[in-house]
Amino acid sequence: MRILLITLLFTPLISLGACMDFYNQDLKTLQGEKFDLCEHQDKPILFVNTASKCGFTSQFEGLESLYRENKGNIMVVGFPSNDFNQELTTDKEIQDFGASGRVFIDKHCGVIEESHLLRDSKGELKEKIGSTGSGTGPANSDRAMRVLKMAKDFDSLSSLITDVPEEINSALDANQNVLVEGTQGTFLSLWHGTYPFVTSKDVTASGICADVGLGPTKVDEVIVVFKSYVTRVGTGPLDKELSLEDAEKKNWSEFGTVTGRQRRAADFDFDLARRAIMLNGATQISITKIDVLFTDCAGKTSYDELSDDAKSFIKNIENKLNTPVTIIGTGPAINDVVDRRN
Repeated sequence: MRILLITLLFTPLISLGACMDFYNQDLKTLQGEKFDLCEHQDKPILFVNTASKCGFTSQFEGLESLYRENKGNIMVVGFPSNDFNQELTTDKEIQDFGASGRVFIDKHCGVIEESHLLRDSKGELKEKIGSTGSGTGPANSDRAMRVLKMAKDFDSLSSLITDVPEEINSALDANQNVLVEGTQGTFLSLWHGTYPFVTSKDVTASGICADVGLGPTKVDEVIVVFKSYVTRVGTGPLDKELSLEDAEKKNWSEFGTVTGRQRRAADFDFDLARRAIMLNGATQISITKIDVLFTDCAGKTSYDELSDDAKSFIKNIENKLNTPVTIIGTGPAINDVVDRRN
């Protein structure tokens, strides 16, 4: 049995499965395809997703697709994606990914309604911290006030409702593999991030465990996912930020998958990475977009094929952070990966 939690450093994954990108996931950009690798290679019986705020772009068999929550064998414990046509959105996503009979939503999953979207599209949150406008913040606020509607309250979702904590723990008792995905980035955590420029919940590994009803002693591995450089969308601090012109010269100019907004960029930040590892209890590191830093590494699948400069970059991270780099992303496709795990 193995439970993998992935968090990002920007966002976390535990060997339940998590990814990180200091502030953004380009997978979230955590680069979702590296999370796909864990799902594809490790063949978990359950893939548990904790939120709806992040999107990522991944390539599989030449088809580029935008993923939200409903992908693969999945248990959703965060917010169902919707613009309050959630029954239509959910059905379409299930059909698009051929996941009929394999997608379930926790009965206590909160539902974002039109009122949440409206509240999140204007006002202080939008103007001061650059909220994504997804409605998640107002929905979490309503949950704290005990007025948020749950998935179990909607007849249209009744066929998908399950008890996710029970499903996860039963799978572990049966010695099966479970992969749990985090959301956003460590320093967007409401408790541990760059407050007030943060999201509306804790997104560290411990928060992920609480989200899915998983005791921390049942987690075997925590994978933190770092991008090869730092990006951030919206307002908030970003040390040693590059100008947009310099970012473009380095080919680091990116746009958020969910928001469409241009991301700000900076060099890899060891102080942030070190703290993210501490906050998440990470046992492994995944590095994405090594091919952007070192173009001759694009598409490589063996560590020996990487350039000397790329290897030095990886070794420097391992030495300074005292944590092994086990997964290295070399491109957007699911197989563009150097997997150094046993």
